[in-house]
Amino acid sequence: MALNRPRVVVGLGLLAVAALALDRVWTPPRSATGRAMERASYLMAEAERAVRACRESRGLTFDPDADPNGTGLIGLEASPLTTSLGNPAAKRTTTNPDFAALLVLLLRRAGVGSGDAVAVGASSSFPALVVATIAACRALDSTPLVIFSLGASQWGQNDPRFDGLDLTACLVGAGFPEAVPIAVSLGGERDSGSDMAPGGRASLRRAVAASGLSLLEESDLARNVAARLAFYESARRGRRLAAFVNIGGNWANLGEEASVLEVKPGLVRSVPPVRSGRGGVLHAFAGRGVPVIHLLHIAGICREFGLPWDPRPLPAPGRGGLEGLARQESRRHSFIALGYILVTLVVLAVLGKDPLWKGKA
Repeated sequence: MALNRPRVVVGLGLLAVAALALDRVWTPPRSATGRAMERASYLMAEAERAVRACRESRGLTFDPDADPNGTGLIGLEASPLTTSLGNPAAKRTTTNPDFAALLVLLLRRAGVGSGDAVAVGASSSFPALVVATIAACRALDSTPLVIFSLGASQWGQNDPRFDGLDLTACLVGAGFPEAVPIAVSLGGERDSGSDMAPGGRASLRRAVAASGLSLLEESDLARNVAARLAFYESARRGRRLAAFVNIGGNWANLGEEASVLEVKPGLVRSVPPVRSGRGGVLHAFAGRGVPVIHLLHIAGICREFGLPWDPRPLPAPGRGGLEGLARQESRRHSFIALGYILVTLVVLAVLGKDPLWKGKA
């Protein structure tokens, strides 16, 4: 059976040109991922409005230098709850509602779907990323299982007048019950709050006791990690634990090996090996084959995904830098199916007019 190769080459070339042209001019309908990304952005903006209202109801003003967009998610330079240094521009950057859209994209790439559970290990150093993750999980109809530390670096959720537990109560009151953590810790050095002011530690312990939440106080890394894993296992209630999201630099989540600094931000499927007893929750989940989403190096995340650095004013939901990625996701899902249709139509048309195959088998 002979093949008319010139005609095949011409046909495939025309198909490639047509596909390229179509990709440039065609705007496909939003894919399920694109729609979820947009919804998550709006949910995060809604949550930020609620936080702003909560602070205003307590008579708390916004520092125009630290929080020029008035999000209520930027804390103080120094306070009794402060555990370490922090970059205010990085904290402000994460208040962009499109960070929730980015979380949707990363969670979907990790394979998270409706009905799944997502383990979240968070420091209060980046409260906006906790809000973003909660919004993303709701947009995907998945359940975030949050363990967060109450101590925070500079400009995080370190205001004693509106700490991490106050933020939780505010979000729950605004219709985000997923914000209730399954456990909390003091955070800081060895997750014990030892680098906080003594008065800060005491006030947090009193607040946790009043909340009825479980307080993780374990300075041995291996036992701390095991306790966190047990909390996640109990809270998932039969749901598939589909991903682990690390937010910030909590000791128990990252462990004690310097190699954790080599872990790039974003979706991670493998991490450098660590010695026994020195790995964190991140290593434990990665070792089980659970995808990890690592949110720490904010500047690197912005560079990779095209998000604006320290935007002023804050972008509107769905207009904060990920519009192109959302369209790409829609194209990727729709174009594959369209490509099969085009190939079939072109081949059938060419064969119908002038068969490419001549001769006998």
